[in-house]
Amino acid sequence: MSSKETVVCTTASSKNSVTLPARPEPIAFPPEQTALIVVDMQNAYATTGGYLDLAGFDVSTTSPVIDQINVAVKAAREAGIQIIWFKNGWDDQYVEAGGPGSPNWHKSNALKTMRQRPELQGKLLAKGGWDYELVDQLQPQPGDIVLPKPRYSGFFNTPLDSMLRSRGIRHLVFTGIATNVCVESTLRDGFFLEYFGIVLEDATYQAGPLFAQQAAIFNIETFFGWVSDVNSFCTAVQAEPAQHKQTA
Repeated sequence: MSSKETVVCTTASSKNSVTLPARPEPIAFPPEQTALIVVDMQNAYATTGGYLDLAGFDVSTTSPVIDQINVAVKAAREAGIQIIWFKNGWDDQYVEAGGPGSPNWHKSNALKTMRQRPELQGKLLAKGGWDYELVDQLQPQPGDIVLPKPRYSGFFNTPLDSMLRSRGIRHLVFTGIATNVCVESTLRDGFFLEYFGIVLEDATYQAGPLFAQQAAIFNIETFFGWVSDVNSFCTAVQAEPAQHKQTA
């Protein structure tokens, strides 16, 4: 095979399929079998005064990512792609978070921060609180799905899998926070459930060292899925047949 040949990963036969430039190769998918997932774009993770900020992580550079997600959401919605918003957190008593018998109790930085700073107890990632809510710049519209999740992966103890299968969705396009934790965890779980996962690299955020973002992207494009960007995604889905947009 010539090194100049381009191999496209064709995941389904559909006259409405679009081809997205991606790494390690372009991937073709039909918008009607695709969901754009926005992972945990909550005040906790993206706003000054939220959990990550209080825990000592830098959230000062989230604005460009929020803008890019807005662009991707608009393009996806116009193409008839299902939008799914994840919200990570627990009940206000943290029963859903698990006790000392759960690894989550030991590894969750939000839970550890509250144990270290008792004045924050009940304020971080608690349903009904400001920290738990999506940032003001990113808000669902009618027809979108808003899905709470109690762990990093959006598949754990949620109806995500049945929601996707009932809609015939096989392709998941990921944006959000954090690339190496909730984004990668959900994409990995989706891989084992036979979903095709694509990350829009410039619409994800890493609150930590750059190498963590790079490692997550390497793992995804090498082993678990595909990596693209917002401009390529918008160009691909906006080029789909007008007839499909009207009937989606």
